[in-house]
Amino acid sequence: QVQLVESGGGLVQAGGSLRLSCAASGRTFSSYAMGWFRQAPGKEREFVAAISWSGGSTYDADSVKGRFTISRDNAKNTVYLQMNSLNPEDTAVYYCAASRGINYLSNCAFYDYWGQGTQVTVSS
Repeated sequence: QVQLVESGGGLVQAGGSLRLSCAASGRTFSSYAMGWFRQAPGKEREFVAAISWSGGSTYDADSVKGRFTISRDNAKNTVYLQMNSLNPEDTAVYYCAASRGINYLSNCAFYDYWGQGTQVTVSS
């Protein structure tokens, strides 16, 4: 089992920044790739970013490329999502997820564990 707990969400003005955290616990956590997804009101869940724990590779959705950065702190078993240049379209519930696989990391169906989500609201 892998337990994931997101934090760091809140209200921020357009153009501002926010840093989300995902604290992970459980067995063989380093074997899991990690991803961030988000779901805005009236829309389906979409991929944001992913990171491979084994290789350190990162992947970003086109909508956030250049603005968001996913990273990890292995000593703390924590994954981060640094969000810069936020706009109202980034408003959503952000979810942290863990995948047993190494491919198709942009597809939420390939993730095995999910956090509870944290709300991010960007005001215009």
